[in-house]
Amino acid sequence: MTRKLLEIAADIVEAQASVGQMTADQIELALLKTFGALQKMQKAEEEGVLLDQAKALEEPSVKEKAPEKMEAKDSIQEDKIICMECGAEMRQLTTKHLGSHDLDPREYKKKWGFSLKQPLSAKSLTRARSSAAKKRGLPEALVRFQQERKLKKSQSSSEEPASGEEGAGDKRTRTIRRPKNKKE
Repeated sequence: MTRKLLEIAADIVEAQASVGQMTADQIELALLKTFGALQKMQKAEEEGVLLDQAKALEEPSVKEKAPEKMEAKDSIQEDKIICMECGAEMRQLTTKHLGSHDLDPREYKKKWGFSLKQPLSAKSLTRARSSAAKKRGLPEALVRFQQERKLKKSQSSSEEPASGEEGAGDKRTRTIRRPKNKKE
């Protein structure tokens, strides 16, 4: 029967690996965990114990594999980021993943001491996104937008009429836009 459990575990991990990218260590760990879980299920079935009761007896061994203690700044690496809550390694910590820990990105950053501006992604991914934005001209467009907004704000504050001169200095023209004719 052990051979059959191993085959089942291998099939499960193979399906898991085909869906997402996994390192050799992750595949090995998933195979061991899956095989162990299948053995526990088999044992519970043979003893006629409900799986929840068998799991409660085994609980201390499950908690054994906690994420290693590391500095928060060390969790953001070149090609991966490690979740400080569970130890999962990925290219980006998504809101969905953090939601599984009942956190949003802002709470996670505050809890672990990250700057609120720090992206929760691998350094290589952050650089790739930055260079793509620069190619599209976003930094220059952002600076231009900020300057135009500042100029408009200063003009609108200087053009406000005094309390006794309502509408006296207002010589701006308004453009009225008409809706386009719809062809029926």
